[in-house]
Amino acid sequence: MSPIAGDCDVLVFGSCIVDFISYVPRLPKVGETLHGTCFATGNGGKGANQCVAAARLGSRTAMIGKLGDDPWGTAYRTALAGEGVNVEQVDVVAGESTGIAQINVADNGDNQIVIVTGANKRLAPSDVLARPVLFERARILICQLETPIEGTIAALKAFKGISIVNAAPAETSLPHALLSLATIFCVNETEAALLTDIPTIPDVQRAKSAVLKLRDMGCNTVIITLGEKGAVFAHSDSLAVYHVQPVKVTKVVDTTGAGDAFIGALAHFVAKYPEAELGNCIAAANRVAAWSVQKPGTQSSFPRAGDVELPADLATLQDQWECV
Repeated sequence: MSPIAGDCDVLVFGSCIVDFISYVPRLPKVGETLHGTCFATGNGGKGANQCVAAARLGSRTAMIGKLGDDPWGTAYRTALAGEGVNVEQVDVVAGESTGIAQINVADNGDNQIVIVTGANKRLAPSDVLARPVLFERARILICQLETPIEGTIAALKAFKGISIVNAAPAETSLPHALLSLATIFCVNETEAALLTDIPTIPDVQRAKSAVLKLRDMGCNTVIITLGEKGAVFAHSDSLAVYHVQPVKVTKVVDTTGAGDAFIGALAHFVAKYPEAELGNCIAAANRVAAWSVQKPGTQSSFPRAGDVELPADLATLQDQWECV
């Protein structure tokens, strides 16, 4: 059953995209045609992914998004409801197609993705103004960059709780309002490099520099995820930068959606444990993301409550992070 409108732990303002996934021995070069080994379809889009990730862990979730008036959109809305997500604010837009993503996944887990946003481009500030109760009562707001920035900024301005902006897909020259309004600004190493003009971020020390530069650019609390190297973060009121240790994974199957699993899990843990240290919430979210890369698919790879071994008290994860 969907949560009651306005009564949710995690509110997501963002994208719904259908994934068309080709599994290939390796990623193709420019102009190259490869034989794939398998094809699958699945539900994706960063917004919906993050919402489902939080819902599967036990958060009461609601989604504000747009789908096309096609069979893909109808099926997607039904699937979200089946995950326990409040879909009352997920609109089917006449004359628009549902957003799609073409994804190649290599045998080593690497991926490349092209998205066509479709109905997602219709998510606007008016969708914020029409839903004041949700923005007043939700605990955590998550936004991304797969929908128009004007709507995202309006959502951040309307929300008074803890907001998380996942600045992906990466863009340069983001508006200062987007950087400064978010309580937590989270990107991966590729996105951080693009935003800060740092050529590459191969290690923790370079990531530390990127965190501090993002702070100088107007961000508050900053998290940079580093995949197999863990994550780094800094609070809004301190120059100290912390490194959260990675979770060792024996075999990576598919990294698609791992960042979304992390964001959804982070929102879940921040909502469920409001007094917990951020480093402990990040360490717990790392475990969820690590679990997801060992499974194929996007939302289908996200764990449910009980799948991932997590302590009842997140304080026991204190030894997983330290100042660098």
